[in-house]
Amino acid sequence: MKWKPNRHSHLTIHEQIVDWMKSRIENGDWSIGTKIPTQRELATQFQVNRSTIQLALDELKADGLIESRVGSGIYVANNSWNVLLNNSQPNWQQHIDGSIHKPNYHTIQLINEYEQLHHIIRLGTGEIAPELLPTKQLEHSLKELALDARSIGYSSPLGNETLRANLCEYLKKHGIQTSSENILIVSGALQALQLIAVGLLEAGSVVFHEQPSYLNSVHPFQSAGMRMISVSKNNHLIQQLKAYKRNRQSLFYTVPTLHNPTGYSLSLKEKEDLFHVCKELQIPIIEDDVYHELLFETTSPAMKSFDKTGQVLYIGSVSKTLSPGLRIGWVVGPSKVIERLADIKMQTDYGSSAISQLIVSHWIATGLYEKHLVELRQQLKWRATFVEHILNQQFKDIATWTKPEGGFYIWLKFHKPIVNKALFLRLLKENVLINPGYIYDSSDLHHIRLSYAYASFEQLKVGLNTLFEMIQHNK
Repeated sequence: MKWKPNRHSHLTIHEQIVDWMKSRIENGDWSIGTKIPTQRELATQFQVNRSTIQLALDELKADGLIESRVGSGIYVANNSWNVLLNNSQPNWQQHIDGSIHKPNYHTIQLINEYEQLHHIIRLGTGEIAPELLPTKQLEHSLKELALDARSIGYSSPLGNETLRANLCEYLKKHGIQTSSENILIVSGALQALQLIAVGLLEAGSVVFHEQPSYLNSVHPFQSAGMRMISVSKNNHLIQQLKAYKRNRQSLFYTVPTLHNPTGYSLSLKEKEDLFHVCKELQIPIIEDDVYHELLFETTSPAMKSFDKTGQVLYIGSVSKTLSPGLRIGWVVGPSKVIERLADIKMQTDYGSSAISQLIVSHWIATGLYEKHLVELRQQLKWRATFVEHILNQQFKDIATWTKPEGGFYIWLKFHKPIVNKALFLRLLKENVLINPGYIYDSSDLHHIRLSYAYASFEQLKVGLNTLFEMIQHNK
């Protein structure tokens, strides 16, 4: 019995015809090259108007299943089976392309991939070297921890209570007076930014930041629909902020101490000026202060230390100092904000690692953390001196830089705009991985974020020599 469309179906007549013809091709009844019956024949068989047949055939042609041959008729297309196979699977690329989260720059994707390879010399990595991690001490401290079923279960929404209490005492040394209910434990500073993006701002809000900016190499705010605006911290800052803010929600993201990627630190006056401008305009500040403990000399107080009205959300972390693998950071802010961020975090991961929180709490409470910081700063200072010596020997005629005050980075500026993707890829072929300036500011072809924190002394020497020779060769 010949098939006919069901006039009582929820599908339209032409949709049923399209599905039937697809099934004929898929089942092999109409193999590749088979001539399709004429419109008149199909209209008669299905008892429909020719216009309905024409609509179905046009859809099948658009899908690549059939093709017209001038003066001959309509045939099953050569690629029809491949088309049907692809159509039978979810179109994941369509899902990916339409998703909310922005893809990272291709260069950063390559950096993330090649950083995992042991033979690569990592000249830009924002991470301390494995030999600088207190591996043995951490292992020993695990034996000193008293574990019970409660302590290794899910922690409270705000995080381990003892850790938060210990952080209150620790932060006092940096001029920050707070209480446990004003601290949220997070899985690193980046999670703090992601929670703030989705929990405190509406789509279209403005996020002010310095240029160049770490925020351009990750997309916590961009993917949440925020508008990123770079500003200069000069005498016209208040006019800039007013002009862009208007009636929109906004906040100011800053890394005031050992800025990523430049390594610059604001003076106390610069911190105060920025704080008061934002307070006057009611613009909350995110103070990302994950590097301040790595200053070689005494630091000026955090902006949070002179915040009496909940203007500043303060972010700290042990990822740059103790261990990135522990994934422990914290946010200090008004209790309502902390409760909001905690609620979202519980919906996301149900709390940071209980074991990691116990370790960090133990290290802070016993003084192990501060003792480790003294040694780490000294090690980083030696490395910075070593790299500066190489720069003075080889790069002083082609680049400039500022003596590092601490942390990981030297913001190396070449006289000519040579730091492009071609240079990045050529170095990668030589097993040297750099962090080019254009991942922090798309128009920057002069800078490299040079890290002395990860590569060994020998690798730093070889990697910088390779960079110098490549630049000389391509003059």
